[in-house]
Order: sequence, then C-alpha cells, then structure tokens
Amino acid sequence: MKELIQILQEEFHEKIRDFVDGVEREAQFPIEANKIKVAIGMRRTGKTFFLLQKAKALIKSHIPLSRILYINFEDDRLYPLVQEKLSGLIDAFYSLYPENHDSLCYIFLDEIQNVEQWPLVVRRYFDSKKVELYLTGSSAKLLSKEIASALRGRSLATEIWPFSFHEYLTACQIKFDQNIMGKRIRDRLHKSLYQYLIQGGFPEVTGIHESERLRILQDYVNVVIFRDIVERYQITNIVLIRYMIKALLKQISSSFSVNKFYNDLKSQGFAVAKSTIYEYLGYIEDAYLAFSVPLYTESIRKSQTNPKKIYAIDTGLVSAYTFGFSENLGRLFENVIYLDLRRRGHEIYYYLTETRHEVDFISRDKLGKLHLYQVVWNTDDAETMKRETRALREAEKELKIKGVMITPAYYLSDFARLT
Repeated sequence: MKELIQILQEEFHEKIRDFVDGVEREAQFPIEANKIKVAIGMRRTGKTFFLLQKAKALIKSHIPLSRILYINFEDDRLYPLVQEKLSGLIDAFYSLYPENHDSLCYIFLDEIQNVEQWPLVVRRYFDSKKVELYLTGSSAKLLSKEIASALRGRSLATEIWPFSFHEYLTACQIKFDQNIMGKRIRDRLHKSLYQYLIQGGFPEVTGIHESERLRILQDYVNVVIFRDIVERYQITNIVLIRYMIKALLKQISSSFSVNKFYNDLKSQGFAVAKSTIYEYLGYIEDAYLAFSVPLYTESIRKSQTNPKKIYAIDTGLVSAYTFGFSENLGRLFENVIYLDLRRRGHEIYYYLTETRHEVDFISRDKLGKLHLYQVVWNTDDAETMKRETRALREAEKELKIKGVMITPAYYLSDFARLT
C-alpha cells in the first residue's frame, strides 16, 4: 500500500505543478472550520478541477505538498474499492510522512461514493486526526443519505454545476464593462447567450467544434447511464432507462406526467409498473442528469397529483441528445434560469393561478423569501408577451409577491444577480 501511495503522490505532485488556473468557479467551499467539505454534481461538471483549485490555493499559501493527499477513486488501480482500501491508503500516507501525525493535513477524496462504507473511514480520520477533508461525489441521494446518517452534522455540501453564463463568457475570453452596456456590447452578449443556450456549459466542450462537442456530450449521458444508474442500482432494463432519459430531455421546461408516460410505454410494448417509472426518475435526479419541479401549493395531494416540470443539467446536453431541439430557444432559456436559481440554492416550484395560467418559477431562497419569475425569450411576439404578463400579474395578486419578467434584455443587463 505504501508503494501505491508513493506512486499516487508523485502523480499528484506532477499534476498540481502543471495545473493551470482556468475559469475560477463561482461556487466555493464553505469557510466554516471543523466541517468536512463535500462537492456534489454530475460527472464532468468540474468537481476535480474544483478540488485542484483548492489544493493549488493551499500550495500558494505555503502549505507543503507533503501535507496534501489527493486520491481519485475512478482510478482502476485502486479496485476493489472497499473500506479497508481507503483506510489503508490514508494510513500509508501518514507512514510515508510520519511528521504529519502532528501536523494539519489536507485530504482530497475524489468520487468518494465509489468506495464501500466510506463514511465510517472518513469520520474516524476526521475525529482522530488534525485534518481538513474535501470530498466529491456524483450521486445526490447516496451522498446525502450517508452524510446525514454517518457524518451527522460534520459536513457541508456545495453543488457544482456546468458553467453559468458568466463563467461561460470568461471561458470564451469575452470581456466587457458591465457599467457600459451600449448596443454593440448588448448585441455581442445576445449572440453569446444564443451560443450558450445551444452549446451549454460543460467546461470540456466550451468553444470546441460542434461535431466533437455533440459526441462528447452524448458520451457524458452514456457514462451517467451505466456508471451512476445501471451499475449503482443494478438495473437490467437498459432500453427503458435510455428511452426515459431521452423522453425527459425532450420535455425540458414542460410538464411530465408519469401516467401519460406509462400509457405511452404500454402502447409501445414496454411491460413496466408505474412504481418503476417513479424509481427511475429518482435515479436520474440522483445522478444530476435531469430534475423535476413540483407545483407550488399548500395541498400535498395537489402537489403529488399534478404533473411536474422537467429541467436538464445542461442545455447543451439537450441539444446533443435530442436532435432538432435547439430551435426551441424559449424552453432552453427557461432551463438556464432554472439552473441559475439552483446555483443560488433556491427551492424551486412552478405556479398555476386560479384561472390555470402558469408562472414558470416561484422559488424560496436560503433566507426563506419567496420570488416569482416568468421567463420569455421572444419579446417580439405580442400574443406571447400578453399571455405571460397576464399570468404573472394574476400570480402577483394571488400571492402578494412582486414578480420579475426575465427576458433576454433583462438577463443580459442584470444576469449577475441571477448567477
């Protein structure tokens, strides 16, 4: 084990020496002391880069490399990933540098959910050593369940998403003075926003050729299907899970009814129970591939019986996996606003007025304050603007909340407060 940890440390030291600071992410690890820091998100959103940025910052603050341990549990050399392997690797790190027993060390464990019984080991080292622990994982439910049961208040989680529009502009090296927003800058930003809707915000594909981008994004979906859904939950009906994911991505920013989908499956010869559809939807959300948004209501029954709205982890993924969808810019734009609200940590719902007119989002921020948002891409369509405005005004009156109409012009002038 000591030989393996030497190899891993040498590789990490080389990696961190060659590490180039890219786009500084808007997400940050909490600064609270005596907490395990956890970064959660879909694969390829930049969690590893996020860890390495933190490690690089430590080195810049004169922390010796010998006091930093980084292990990526996607490394096939570490299999089988059992509790004893994790414990042995960390023990070997302290054996390699005996002086660390009396020093504050920094341990980075990437894709920790791959290790069986990992919380028991993590908690033991957190309680017994002078250590700061940083973890990443690609499963919301798995991590949250283990964090709640085994770590018991010892951790704080940060969600890592694909690039926001602001981060996308930085990645594309598009700079501007937000205090000077003339027509030239607005036109340039509008074009960039259009490209962002189509391309999405996964860091690896930003700015690359379309054919290569589509192939990579399709591969992302395949990896999530097999590694984070099929393998993790022992699913045998791969055809069904693929079909369901494609159906969800086609329905972003619109309603998804389990009953309707169930009937659709029956008509195509799928033999499946409704409970299986609910389970699969949960698995897909756990893997951060797509999300469901319930109706805002005080009635639990109404919330459960009304269809949920569906949003994807990234609009580029939608364009890559559902050919021809890129023409529906309004739904892509609404999906972007959903992701912006998630980045801000909002609890999100949609709202139906008493006359059954829909408002896209009613959200509750971290302080418990409610916000109301209606999203419109094409402001030149008078009928659309009339319909969307009417729904927003009705909701404002019923909820006694001042709403916001988010148009491209509003978003480009005030997008910083939404990211």
